[in-house]
Amino acid sequence: MGDFDGDQKELINKLVNFRMKDGKRTRVRAIVYTTLKRLARTKRDVIKLMVDAVDNIKPICDVVKVRVGGTFYDVPGIVTRNRQQTLAIRWILGAAFKRRISYRISLEKCSFDEILDAYRKKGISRKRRDLLHVQASTNRAFARFRWW
Repeated sequence: MGDFDGDQKELINKLVNFRMKDGKRTRVRAIVYTTLKRLARTKRDVIKLMVDAVDNIKPICDVVKVRVGGTFYDVPGIVTRNRQQTLAIRWILGAAFKRRISYRISLEKCSFDEILDAYRKKGISRKRRDLLHVQASTNRAFARFRWW
């Protein structure tokens, strides 16, 4: 598991850092690596699968609340590349936590299921992305308030 190039290491580090609670990096790294080993059993390139899953969840546009004349408007805007990856990873991990109904189901299994669903362009995180795009599309009339 140790031989990755720069971008792949960065993606794995982001996964570990987002999942980490109370500074328990070693424990979280073990969970992430167990998830990756589980993905390796699917007979695919694990890192390519992870990158494709994140790419399928990346949002293109986002909605920001802007106050104009005492009223708040949901103004759509383009998301930067770094923020796209951050949101995608956050949504995938959040969806994995949502899948975990009881403590009998391991976090590795839930993460594995959500990553595979993201790769197949379905699942909780993909639904969240689609809802954000629908919201941005609905509020595109307020795009004139975008001045940032």
